[in-house]
Amino acid sequence: MTLRVLIVDDEPLLRAGLRSLLDNQPDLTVVGEAGDGGEVVDLVRRVNPDVVLMDVRMPGVDGIEATRRVLAEIPEPPKVLVITTFDNDDYVYDALLAGASGFLLKRARKEEFAHAIRTIAAGETLLFPDAIRRMVTARPAPSGLAPRPSSLTKRETEVLRLIATGKSNVDIAADLVISLETVKTHVGNIFGKLGAANRSQAVVFAYETGIVAPGHSLR
Repeated sequence: MTLRVLIVDDEPLLRAGLRSLLDNQPDLTVVGEAGDGGEVVDLVRRVNPDVVLMDVRMPGVDGIEATRRVLAEIPEPPKVLVITTFDNDDYVYDALLAGASGFLLKRARKEEFAHAIRTIAAGETLLFPDAIRRMVTARPAPSGLAPRPSSLTKRETEVLRLIATGKSNVDIAADLVISLETVKTHVGNIFGKLGAANRSQAVVFAYETGIVAPGHSLR
């Protein structure tokens, strides 16, 4: 299946480079471009992308607000992959809280862009645990998630800590010696109890509330 990608960035040269890179992938196609976050919702409705590559720092409507609007106003929204210059960018932190599924540095190799798009389109979240830990440590910000860590079971807490290391459901199943379906059930319960839309929000919440400490071992 071909994945449909929308590129949102205020730099025309970057958009052109990303389009060329992605259109050369057999399973990816660029269906639209935007230079300002204010254009994104209408464009998503028109071209129906699977993934939006979203710059966070743009004049007008930035990527954080654009992400919020897409997730709030589109009934079945696309996944949002934030692209940024710095991996400790406060904008990235806010974008993850807004519901972005992950982030990627603009200097990443072309193979990393393609892999990232496929990863989040498949329902996984692209996390860089070291970077998220640095962001939370440097800038502890209140989230809109209800602080209810005590509602998690012991097993759900274990699963959340493994999610915070960037591990996939398959990895978690292997680590805990449980079935993949059981992991998926735990992940769904975690999202429901924390009020998180995806793994990114759950991980930020875990750091903010102390479920996962900033010094938590990542591997």
